[in-house]
Amino acid sequence: MHLFTLLGNLLIMATIWSECSLHTPMYLFLCALSISEILFTVAVTPRMLVDMLSTHHSITFVACASQMFFSFMLGFTHSFLLMIMGYDRYVAICHPLRYNVLMGTQGCVRLVSWSWVGGSVMGMMVTLIVFHLTFCGSNVIYHFGCHVLSLLKLSCGRDTSSVTLGVILVCVTALMGCSFLIFLSYVFIMSTILRIPSAEGRHKIFSTCVSHLTVVVLHYGFASIIYLKPKGPHSMDSNTLMATVLTLFLSPIIFSLRNKDLKIA
Repeated sequence: MHLFTLLGNLLIMATIWSECSLHTPMYLFLCALSISEILFTVAVTPRMLVDMLSTHHSITFVACASQMFFSFMLGFTHSFLLMIMGYDRYVAICHPLRYNVLMGTQGCVRLVSWSWVGGSVMGMMVTLIVFHLTFCGSNVIYHFGCHVLSLLKLSCGRDTSSVTLGVILVCVTALMGCSFLIFLSYVFIMSTILRIPSAEGRHKIFSTCVSHLTVVVLHYGFASIIYLKPKGPHSMDSNTLMATVLTLFLSPIIFSLRNKDLKIA
């Protein structure tokens, strides 16, 4: 699944770069999304595979912090990019005559850049907050990686509960904010589609949103499993593992098979 995720996203990127007809804002965002998925799976999966195959399951403090930073950075970047892709669909369907003005090359590059900057800031902020805590007692992380909630269970001191609540609020607020803006985009998109007189026209327009909408449901559905599902004190949480792996695994399949232009290319 790790190799398939890498190859699937690399194939999408190679196809978009080599096909001039796909040099549009939507596919620029899809390329950026593929890069974030490749980096996320490289940051988490190889280390997990090594731990599965070895008898020495340990990780250094710095490596643990790095893994947490990259997983948060790329996770938030992924959310921001999905939000921008929703905005792109909104402009394309609701304001088609202004699309080339609102989604010009410079504007698109700026949106992608801000997504990466925003993801980096959020990742750095959460990582610094967590790793400024004091860790004492057990040094066994009950998780397949340096997951924030599992690490917080190992910390001690008066600030632990407030930091835990703060981290959860930051993650949930960011996810809910992005999902609300995507939902708002699709409210306007649906109102525009319903005003189209022919059923064929409505189907044709809506089909351009299906792949994005499917990935959004997967991403936010699995993210809610990771952050909102109650966990036991020593749960290894296989649901989190499956949520992480399946989201990355299914994304390239959905974008490849549900996108007509990309499938033809």
